Amino acid sequence: MPINWRIWTRKTHRWGAILVALPFLVVSITGIILQLKKDWTWVQPATQRGAGKLPEVSFDAILQAARTVPEAGIAGWQDIDRLDVRPDRGIVKVQAHNRWEIQVDLKTAQVLQVAYRRSDVIESLHDGSWFHDRVKLWVFLPTAVVVLGLWLTGIYLFFLPHAVRWSRQKPASAEASK
Repeated sequence: MPINWRIWTRKTHRWGAILVALPFLVVSITGIILQLKKDWTWVQPATQRGAGKLPEVSFDAILQAARTVPEAGIAGWQDIDRLDVRPDRGIVKVQAHNRWEIQVDLKTAQVLQVAYRRSDVIESLHDGSWFHDRVKLWVFLPTAVVVLGLWLTGIYLFFLPHAVRWSRQKPASAEASK
């Protein structure tokens, strides 16, 4: 029995969409939020400007400045997740493990801004690692593969009526030219 590709494609498209609906919704919503992270300070704090362009303060001065922020809970280097040095802006972003971000001037070691940074949590939701590494690999990766299949079947279903119409017109136009 030959496969009816039109019916198979419709069923695959329909069931694939149901199968990945929830993970794809998470990926879509978090993706939209991440697209706006530079425009929405609730997601990622705006980057300030420091007094200079060249780093003139030591790592110890940066740590001392970060310790002055009670929300961050920084007692030592073990409490810091990362430093993001922005020489063109004259600042260093100190990110604590508890997601608080402290922007320190690279010339004066003055704290310019303290804000909670949500973009990293949203990114981990987006790629599925927030749930567990196995969820990332066994749910979100297959979801991406199924969405690729939905795209392919959707393209096929979109162009199928046009191809049928074109094939029906082709013999008629060939007979008309005789």
